[in-house]
Amino acid sequence: VNLLDSKAIQGELGWISYPSHGWEEISGVDEHYTPIRTYQVCNVMDHSQNNWLRTNWIPRNSAQKIYVELKFTLRDCNSIPLVLGTCKETFNLYYMESDDDHSVKFREHQFTKIDTIAADESFTQMDLGDRILKLNTEVREKIQDVGACVALVSVRVYFKKCPFTIKNLAMFPDTVPMDSQSLVEVQGSCVNHSKEEDPPKMYCSTEGEWLVPIGKCLCNAGYEERGYECQACRPGFYKAFAGNVKCAKCPPHSSTYEEGSVNCRCEKNYFRSERDPPSMACTRPPSAPRNVISNINETSVILDWSWPLDAGGRKDVTFNIICKKCGGNIKLCEPCSANVRFLPRQIGLTNTTVTVVDLLAHTNYTFEIDAVNGVSDLSTFQRQFAAVSITTNQAAPSPITTIRKERTSRNSVSLSWQEPEQPNGIILDYEVKYYEKQEQETSYTILRARGTNVTISGLKPDTTYVFQIRARTAAGYGSNSRKFEFETSPDSFSISSENSQVVMIAISAAVAIILLTVVVYVLIGRFCGYNKSKHGADEKRLHFGNGHLKLPGLRTYVDPHTYEDPNQAVHEFAKELDATCISIDKVVGAGEFGEVCSGRLKLPSKKEISVAIKTLKVGYTEKQRRDFLGEASIMGQFDHPNIIRLEGVVTKSKPVMIVTEYMENGSLDSFLRKHDAQFTVIQLVGMLRGIASGMKYLSDMGYVHRDLAARNILINSNLVCKVSDFGLSRVLEDDPEAAYTTRGGKIPIRWTSPEAIAYRKFTSASDAWSYGIVLWEVMSYGERPYWEMSNQDVIKAVDEGYRLPPPMDCPAALYQLMLDCWQKDRNNRPKFEQIVSILDKLIRNPSSLKIITNAAARPANLLLDQSNVDISAFRTTGDWLNGIRSGQCKDIFTGVEYSSCDTIAKISIDDMKKVGVTVVGPQKKIISSIKALETHTKNGPVPV
Repeated sequence: VNLLDSKAIQGELGWISYPSHGWEEISGVDEHYTPIRTYQVCNVMDHSQNNWLRTNWIPRNSAQKIYVELKFTLRDCNSIPLVLGTCKETFNLYYMESDDDHSVKFREHQFTKIDTIAADESFTQMDLGDRILKLNTEVREKIQDVGACVALVSVRVYFKKCPFTIKNLAMFPDTVPMDSQSLVEVQGSCVNHSKEEDPPKMYCSTEGEWLVPIGKCLCNAGYEERGYECQACRPGFYKAFAGNVKCAKCPPHSSTYEEGSVNCRCEKNYFRSERDPPSMACTRPPSAPRNVISNINETSVILDWSWPLDAGGRKDVTFNIICKKCGGNIKLCEPCSANVRFLPRQIGLTNTTVTVVDLLAHTNYTFEIDAVNGVSDLSTFQRQFAAVSITTNQAAPSPITTIRKERTSRNSVSLSWQEPEQPNGIILDYEVKYYEKQEQETSYTILRARGTNVTISGLKPDTTYVFQIRARTAAGYGSNSRKFEFETSPDSFSISSENSQVVMIAISAAVAIILLTVVVYVLIGRFCGYNKSKHGADEKRLHFGNGHLKLPGLRTYVDPHTYEDPNQAVHEFAKELDATCISIDKVVGAGEFGEVCSGRLKLPSKKEISVAIKTLKVGYTEKQRRDFLGEASIMGQFDHPNIIRLEGVVTKSKPVMIVTEYMENGSLDSFLRKHDAQFTVIQLVGMLRGIASGMKYLSDMGYVHRDLAARNILINSNLVCKVSDFGLSRVLEDDPEAAYTTRGGKIPIRWTSPEAIAYRKFTSASDAWSYGIVLWEVMSYGERPYWEMSNQDVIKAVDEGYRLPPPMDCPAALYQLMLDCWQKDRNNRPKFEQIVSILDKLIRNPSSLKIITNAAARPANLLLDQSNVDISAFRTTGDWLNGIRSGQCKDIFTGVEYSSCDTIAKISIDDMKKVGVTVVGPQKKIISSIKALETHTKNGPVPV
């Protein structure tokens, strides 16, 4: 900091010169030709020169150490003649300290000498010609001339300090270094709108330089660093935290209109949660879920849905399930009970599926699926949800709680009861089970009743009976009630001796009538076959011993679904196998409940055999397990060479398995299509006889198959056919274009009798209709019945009396058997016993099979025989061969001159052998089509 700078003073300097003839103030120019004021003295001729020049009073201010800078010129004494004794080439510098300006009077003793100043360079006479001063520079103070020729160009008096500065947004004031210290520590202060992160400080050196900055300040929230200041964020920008970063533009769906904003306000209907950072865009609640699908399984439902179209701009969308139980009016609903469970949970679902279990059966429910995100609670708008209403399936009813005795007599008891508290559907009937208490269930009687009361007669007088009642819905029987004991009235009269004979005669007559009734009942049952549908009578009584129907000499089928515990049924009818005895070779297909494998079974002390193994898939429900084991319970009751044999089951380890004998050739329809026209008629009839024999056995046992088709017939390596697929209950849909539906898929109605389609009446007679279709499948080598006709067209055609035409080269006797099986009146269809007899006669008399169905003798009400295709409808020979299912011969006919109807009509069997058609099946089809062509060319198309 300059305290004095003579060059900066305009005009005369006004310094004091003593004596007056010593220093003179004159004007000149420096080396840059700038005008300057200088003092000169050159009294070199006289001895003892003492010329003083004193500056004006200079304030020290805050200076601790003063620097003096002199700029002067000094003439070389050697360049001046005759002055060797008096000329000097030095001058002295003095200073004096004073708190105020002294008087003009000069006092030499008051000054203190600083130093003697010598020149770095002197000038001669020749330098004067340039009139440019050559400067010498020294640093000290005050001037005394003792005989030199010197010109004082300028004097600068100054001190050093560290100037005010801003570093890291901290202000550091002017600081003068102390003389005794090398560095001075200075604390900084933060600029406006900022705060310390670390205390700022720097060090001021003696040279007036700032050194070693430490710490810094940060601009406050809403302010950013611009230059050395913290300035407010502009509108539309914000800064949420203190820091030396720039203000950021407001994120989407937010804005600000003031300066210095620390956050941006969300637009209308957009929100920011407390956990959202200010840099995150404002978001909104999601839209409703979409495409809700419900999959009902008894008293549980699986709900699936799609993600909302608009997630609100967030990734934290979750779903909540609201469950409501509704009455008959869907608008009158109440929250579901706490017993209802949601898997995996009800609130905060991250996936789009949930399973709801423990619902009430046969009950209306509405489920609302809320889509929520992190800002849903901030919105005042109505929540967005998708709703679905369902009705749970009927289930087995709850137990009867109380049985009341209305009245008793010596041989009867009248009972009544209330409906189950949870009917879980429509109650179809009640099963009343009773037995004498002393017999302990070794022999019991079952009575079925439609209403909630019943009178049981034929009881013994004065005897205690145990009663249990259970209700049945479409889903099956519920659990039995607890046991109730009631006693008949005692015998109140005795038979006199004279009347005893009359009474005995009456009793004998009554017994005879009862026995006759039982015999007639049995004969009618065997004649009409077993019908799974429930009889229309209000009550029927079946007498059981050890749980089985007591009909001497006749083995009957027991429906396993009447058992409360499926394990009891399967263990009663099927053998439990050790899983270690079974080895699986490979997977050969997929069944209704899981995979179908081939493998081997090795039982102790028995030969290893090949088996087929059905496995129950992982993750099965209890209902699927019940149905899976139900099929084993059915198969386990059958023992016939033409019924698939059950080897056993595995239920005590996983996977649960059903093990049957292995049928090498698979299903009959695929086998026949693979070996088209490769069997004799006798071989085909032998297959049909085996199927009929198996069905006779099932019919005699009272079992109705309901799904008899070639695909459900298995054939082994010896061409022995066996009936399989003892299926589970099937339900006919109302849509006539649909099919019978099982739990695993649909059964086409082409094999189903008209009364089963119209009235859902399945009997052995309906199985006989299906057998006729199987007969047609076998003789046509696996063709699809009714070809590509729709189900609706099939139903209509059959109802109008149309029937399938005879397959190619079908013996007339077999086609007549087909037509007999397709009688509209089911009572006119043959029984399986009769079918077996007819086929046995044909096998014993092979010549009868040589009579082929004559087209002229066919009935008029036949569908068009699609095996005789109109050749004129095809453009090429290849199309024609495809139309008659002989496309494998196209390559053989390529290049052969049979390109028109006329040339094709002239082909003989010998011609076909010459061109390479040597297989009997295609030969017959081609010849049959050619005969149709001959008829077409002569008479035009005729119905067949």
